[in-house]
Amino acid sequence: MVQEAMNSMQHAYEADSIDKRIEGTMAKTQLKTHDWDKTFGDFDFASLPSANHLRVALFSGNYNYTKDGANQALNKLVAYLESRGASVRVYSPTSDTPAFVPAGTLVSVPSFAIPGRSEYRFSIGLPAEIRRDLENFSPNIIHVSAPDLLGKAAAKFAKKKNIPVVASVHTRFENYLKYYRLGWLENTLKQSINRFYNRCDRVLAPNACMLDILHNEGVTAPIGIWGRGVDQSQFSPSRRDLAWRRDLGIADDENVVLFVGRLVREKGLDSFADAIDALKQLKVPHRVLVVGEGPGRECFEKRLGETAIFAGFLVGEDLGRAYASADVFLNPSLTEAFGNVMLEAMASGLPAVCAEASGSNSLIKHDVNGLLVEPDNAAAFAKALATIINDESMRTRMQGEARKLAQAFSWPSILEAVVEHYSDVHRRV
Repeated sequence: MVQEAMNSMQHAYEADSIDKRIEGTMAKTQLKTHDWDKTFGDFDFASLPSANHLRVALFSGNYNYTKDGANQALNKLVAYLESRGASVRVYSPTSDTPAFVPAGTLVSVPSFAIPGRSEYRFSIGLPAEIRRDLENFSPNIIHVSAPDLLGKAAAKFAKKKNIPVVASVHTRFENYLKYYRLGWLENTLKQSINRFYNRCDRVLAPNACMLDILHNEGVTAPIGIWGRGVDQSQFSPSRRDLAWRRDLGIADDENVVLFVGRLVREKGLDSFADAIDALKQLKVPHRVLVVGEGPGRECFEKRLGETAIFAGFLVGEDLGRAYASADVFLNPSLTEAFGNVMLEAMASGLPAVCAEASGSNSLIKHDVNGLLVEPDNAAAFAKALATIINDESMRTRMQGEARKLAQAFSWPSILEAVVEHYSDVHRRV
């Protein structure tokens, strides 16, 4: 039955033309155009040699239908590559209600909504129409951003055509399983992911910590670093807005603990709520501000209580204002490979309390710009929050250190590293 449904979807998909599928992924009527070039400010692209020798086919499980840190990085990469003269074509599942207008040319691949998590879509691979489009595009680099069926099909296509494959690591997918009572499958999934990476010509880890994890877990393919950047103008302490806080019912002297992210289990919602419960037991005055939306919102609201403020999904200047208007950032998640939200918080001048995990270890320097805590230890999280809230001099020192570190993360220099990785694997084939 499942196979028949997948075949039916594929036949219906192939009956449509690629041109029409591309048209269908472009800006919807209510979406504002996103000028991705603004990300790079006044960067002088003319000072760099042209990258017009690169023809990159990028495969993503979610390029723009739901906004997250991974696809924001991928969209910035595509905008940068095209600014450098490279040709890029993106293949991804799409929806009729995308979260934002994509950078570059986006081709929709067949997919279906994941049962129980309908905001996400699952690709069924590469139908003949997509393979023909790939052949016509004639890429000399194939970049896969997830070890899913789409990524595996793209890598298989690349090997047949002798095209180098670059894989980027964005998420600790194996860590998702425990949030859905499937932790017993973690080692099996981890082995499958590592086999996938070992068939690639290069793997791009987001930081040295993740690079070491991949090595230690058995990835033998060459591994390089592709970090992440942050928009220093969007995320800045200067965006702090006391009037906005007052409108939310927050007094000027109240300390605000901030959560930013998708409201889903794997972002550590239970751990966050447990930490706040423990902080209340310590009788430390505070308010909680939650930025984000997702299927876990109703449960999260009940856990946090009436004093928590839910600001919803914010973008652009509104998101930057929310970060800067808080006082300490709490992130208990274990699933990030990098932790874009932590970098945004640091650029906004917030000290962070984070779980000691791959996404935070490379950004948070313990007792310098934040505090690292044993994962899932509510009492330890609460103690760390209380320490920062109660010690104004520590908080001020950490705010300055957080901002200082974040200023080193410039998007152009970070994205140029990807161009160099592409060029290197292209030369080696």
